[in-house]
Amino acid sequence: MIEFKNVSKVYEDGTEAVKDFTLKVRRGETLTLIGPSGCGKTTTMKLINRLIEPTSGTIYINDKNIKDYNIHQLRWNIGYVLQQIALFPHLTIEENISIVPEMKKWNKKEILKRNDELLEMVGLDPSIYKNRMPNELSGGQQQRIGVIRALAADPDIILMDEPFSALDPISREQLQNDIQKLQKEIKKTIVFVTHDMDEALKLGDRVCLMKEGRIVQLDQPKQLIMNPGNEFVKDFIGNRKSPWQSTVGNISFSPEDYMITMVSYKADNFPKQGMFILVDERNTFVDILVNGNVVKGLTIEQDMSLYDAAELLDGSDQALFPVLKDQTLVGILTYKNIVEHLKSTTFSENGVIQT
Repeated sequence: MIEFKNVSKVYEDGTEAVKDFTLKVRRGETLTLIGPSGCGKTTTMKLINRLIEPTSGTIYINDKNIKDYNIHQLRWNIGYVLQQIALFPHLTIEENISIVPEMKKWNKKEILKRNDELLEMVGLDPSIYKNRMPNELSGGQQQRIGVIRALAADPDIILMDEPFSALDPISREQLQNDIQKLQKEIKKTIVFVTHDMDEALKLGDRVCLMKEGRIVQLDQPKQLIMNPGNEFVKDFIGNRKSPWQSTVGNISFSPEDYMITMVSYKADNFPKQGMFILVDERNTFVDILVNGNVVKGLTIEQDMSLYDAAELLDGSDQALFPVLKDQTLVGILTYKNIVEHLKSTTFSENGVIQT
């Protein structure tokens, strides 16, 4: 969807804001850019809609060099949301939302319908809010208008430059939730700049952590937390733990009701329906029995992380999994208790514990 190839930006004073930046933003994903002040994240975002021109390298949208687009058409297809909400104070809410559709020559009926749809999408009753002036709205409501104004002409790409950083914590969290909900419905390609790590992890399908104009690590939130690439990443993320980092041994349950001893097996004295774990007299794992038959199945080590275990079990139709410590059966794991563990831990959709 959006591709940077060896892009650099050097300002006239010699400042290298972006250095040899290569990255693909996938269609329909939310990519969050984060890093210390001056790391180049806002410059990177502004290169997409040509508010800033690169010194070298090339940027493509839909495999076409952005310099080959008419600049007005390029920007009309890219919504832009700023920290400074920048609603026109002398225009009504409806008039603010209508600006780009009117520039694109939409007919009046289409525009009015679109305005109502968008206001309803963010929980603002059109009959109440569309004729109000910006100064009659709270900061959070104004920012919602800023978001839907960027969506008004149905652009493929949305750029968001620290849009919630000036809001109080409650409004900020609500708008983050709104963005997550909206993205499920609209499936736009979003590039979101933030200085808040929790926000980056919560909203991003992938997170791009930058330092001095370069990409330090580009990863899914869970991977960024669980497998930081270096000390800078560890320090920047801070002390964040994910429920996916729990070890299997800590969430498995007693194997007692699912054990069949070799003595019982040889005597043919065991249930012939269901799944059981065959062990010797020292509880050493021997085999898995399904409906009385020995089958080849998956086992898990007790010190394995839940994330790694879930990766291993992905696609398996096995009902329960023996948890072993040095080949000794110490527990049983099922998909149900994985889900119960995750549900019992307060965490965001990206697996980040909310404190």
